[in-house]
Amino acid sequence: MNPTVDIIYNYFPKLTEKQKEQFAKLEELYPLWNDQINVISRKDIESLYLKHVLHSLAIGKFVGEFTPKTRILDVGTGGGFPGIPLAILFPEVQFHLVDSIGKKIKVVREIAEALGLTNVEADHIRAEQLDYKYDFVVSRAVTRLGDFIPWVQNKIERKDKNGIPNGILYLKGGDLKEEIKEARVKAELHPISHYFKEDFFDTKYVMYIAM
Repeated sequence: MNPTVDIIYNYFPKLTEKQKEQFAKLEELYPLWNDQINVISRKDIESLYLKHVLHSLAIGKFVGEFTPKTRILDVGTGGGFPGIPLAILFPEVQFHLVDSIGKKIKVVREIAEALGLTNVEADHIRAEQLDYKYDFVVSRAVTRLGDFIPWVQNKIERKDKNGIPNGILYLKGGDLKEEIKEARVKAELHPISHYFKEDFFDTKYVMYIAM
């Protein structure tokens, strides 16, 4: 049996009623939009809360909290992951969700509007084309690290204002030693299994790279 929204409530017991309502509404919105524009694989839509929402929120568990008005760029957001769940969790943080596929951004905009998320901006654009600076870049296994870093390394603000230095928060799984070595960066791997007990997270990590 696939987890319901209760799995989010269990791991994040301090959510406000508004946040609980927003998370609950995802169960209605994603299947509705996925039938029109495929942003989540058909076999995964039933495990939305485990494989997409909770997975995205691992970044929240690692960071703990962001300073209000922190700016976060979500690269290759697809249907809005990890950006949408993080925007619900951190309503005082500004999120910019970008993807090179326009129809996916349409879904993101519609879902953000339906949830009343005023801290989400979504654009059909490649990360390399952006002129803005952000405190953090988040993403979920868009490509190999060595390809990803050149897209975003000049998008990160130099002045830190959070508990950890500005940088990249990347959700990825498997044996990542070779990929990190190839990218020639110093990366911290934080096992998601430290935060969530489900087997799905056994080989998955929040990768943090200070920039």
